[in-house]
Amino acid sequence: MPIFEYSRHAFTPIILDVLKKHFGEYAEDVFVNSPILGYLNNKTKAANRGSKARGAFANHYALYVVVEDYIKKGFADGKAGIPYSKYEGARFSDLFRRQRELPFGSKLQNHALNSRLNDEFKKFYPSVGKLPIVRDVMTQHYWIQEDLLHVTVRHKDGRDNIYNIAHVIVEIIDAYITTKRAAFEEFLETCRQIAELGKKDPKQAIDFITQQLAPNVDARVFEIVSYAVLKAKFGQETIWIGDTRETVSEEFLVLYKTGRTNANDGGIDFVMKPLGRFFQVTETIDVNKYFLDIDKVQRFPITFIVKSAETADRIRSAIRSQAIAKYKIDAVIDTYMKAVEEIINVNDLVMVFDAVVKLGKLQNVMDEIIVQSKIEFNYEADDGNNNIVLP
Repeated sequence: MPIFEYSRHAFTPIILDVLKKHFGEYAEDVFVNSPILGYLNNKTKAANRGSKARGAFANHYALYVVVEDYIKKGFADGKAGIPYSKYEGARFSDLFRRQRELPFGSKLQNHALNSRLNDEFKKFYPSVGKLPIVRDVMTQHYWIQEDLLHVTVRHKDGRDNIYNIAHVIVEIIDAYITTKRAAFEEFLETCRQIAELGKKDPKQAIDFITQQLAPNVDARVFEIVSYAVLKAKFGQETIWIGDTRETVSEEFLVLYKTGRTNANDGGIDFVMKPLGRFFQVTETIDVNKYFLDIDKVQRFPITFIVKSAETADRIRSAIRSQAIAKYKIDAVIDTYMKAVEEIINVNDLVMVFDAVVKLGKLQNVMDEIIVQSKIEFNYEADDGNNNIVLP
């Protein structure tokens, strides 16, 4: 009987292929008896372009670098000369540098190595009682929990065999990164093609943007496309402003993207100058998320860009209903609801984009999407032939 159940998704067959290469007919037995492999199965759902997952790489790479160190030091193949329990551990500085050398890893921070991988693993497998990364805070040395690399499988002859899955973990993460990189390359190339074709057939560009705003698209892509569309829209609008009556002048509205989409930095996504409007992008209609964002800025009004086809009125009504159930007090509810300045849904974004295209600003939108995608996914600048240069 399997110890751990797993759900199948688009990347699961690739995991099984790697396991079959190493363990043959016992591949699936290894899979269902390993919490680490179950965790990786959960964390690779974003390899499917249609996943809602953001496809961040921090926890993947924290696991990758400690396992890679384990392999390089000879412990996976029994060539180390000492038991792993006697190993002094990998230095934080070496692991940190290594994860930033990996594709998409140049902006990663230390959080996954220090706690987030362990915290998330424990959430998935609370009964395992062991965490993937062992850390000595004083010396800043790290180890992989070797017990999690050893998977016991009963063979057909009734004997138990212990498999080491270190090489498998690295190969699975390598395959995941290859898949994600291919998807990002395809997305950027499609943007370029649509930008050119859209000059003759704007409908095709609108169809493409609509697809990127669908509920099953990578959340980061949705945020990037939303930003590009709204930046083009507001870039056509002006306001008269000045320090005194005599210095009043006409200024265009400018939308700024304030950070990376998966930064978890507690910030606000977009800020508009000179009006000082705040914009927050979200996939959920959870009152806790909205009110937390509002509290971040001391209940300053925020426009929420919601990845939903529900109307703004229905979204606002749903938020209020949840707020009533949670707070009960009208004064508190009203204060929060007044801070929801505007709600922009998927349909609103599509209409805005349609108007932007009619104004001849398609190229601006597509160029902005390409620029922001490269920043988000850690692509470097184009070479002289307009080709993507990968990190």
